[in-house]
Amino acid sequence: MTTSPHLNHRRGTDRRRITAACALLALGLAGSAMANTWPEKPVTLVVPYSAGGPTDVVARLLAVPMGQYLGQTVLVENTVGAGGTLAPARIVRSRPDGYTILIHHMGMATAPSLYKKLPYDPLKDFEYIGQVLDVPMTLLSRKDFPANTFPELLDYVKKHQDTVSLANAGVGAVSQLCGMLFMHQAGVKLTVVPYKGAGPAMNDLMGGQVDLLCDQTTQTVPVIQDGKRAKVFGVTTPQRLSSLPNIPTLDEQGLKGFDVKVWHGMYAPKGTPGEVIDRLNKALNVAIKDENVKKRIAELSSDLVTPDKATPEGLRKHLEAEVARWRTVIKAAGVSAE
Repeated sequence: MTTSPHLNHRRGTDRRRITAACALLALGLAGSAMANTWPEKPVTLVVPYSAGGPTDVVARLLAVPMGQYLGQTVLVENTVGAGGTLAPARIVRSRPDGYTILIHHMGMATAPSLYKKLPYDPLKDFEYIGQVLDVPMTLLSRKDFPANTFPELLDYVKKHQDTVSLANAGVGAVSQLCGMLFMHQAGVKLTVVPYKGAGPAMNDLMGGQVDLLCDQTTQTVPVIQDGKRAKVFGVTTPQRLSSLPNIPTLDEQGLKGFDVKVWHGMYAPKGTPGEVIDRLNKALNVAIKDENVKKRIAELSSDLVTPDKATPEGLRKHLEAEVARWRTVIKAAGVSAE
């Protein structure tokens, strides 16, 4: 009996449809199984900056409740160097299985404009887990600095700019960008002293080895509230901070439009399965709702993001907007890491 070509074609099409359906079912079952069993070992949360610095403080706060949700320890690892670009470069090279992830601040958005040769593309080489929090910054000086008010500070640095030192957490760090913007708007060129992290820079400021530092409130608020180890001249956001209501903004003191607020996000290597990203996102959301985390972040004058921002899509959109924003700002300020 001869089978018609039309019947053979239909049978072939049916077999392909059945095969495709089986493949999709297998993928669905595999994804479901992965979602139920992952993680099966500790997760490493990579921080681009030194231990004790602002981003490190945030990472260690989040690691505990995230680990409790995941049922595995979340280990914080500091991969320091190259202005915070070594850590993202490591993530890009890591296996996309969710066991090595990154927390990074706005440096993910500024690096493309600061570096001519960047070993990764923030908009193409990562999976997004979600935004974490926003952190204002403050401008500080050593305790025995001659100026006591911001007008006095501006007057002093203009007259003694050849001898005034400005510390930062390293090339490409947010404190470098904030400091450069301050010099640009104040019309001065100070002696810039880069450190390997915000912690060492703050230690030398309090020790009197450097004159000025612009840094995140996660590190500066305890020093400001102590009142014995440094002077504060202003906050970098357009509005005053509820935790430091008596500290005026740089904007209201004459540096019009000065606005630097540090946001943080979590990332995974490109190709990390969606089920794993979903688990990590849920762990992140559990962490930012944790009462101890909320209390500590509030004490550091920072703001945890709203649930709509703590999503992969929320982080992606924000990163895209920030890359465009800082490209314009950095070009206007003449800031470069190379």
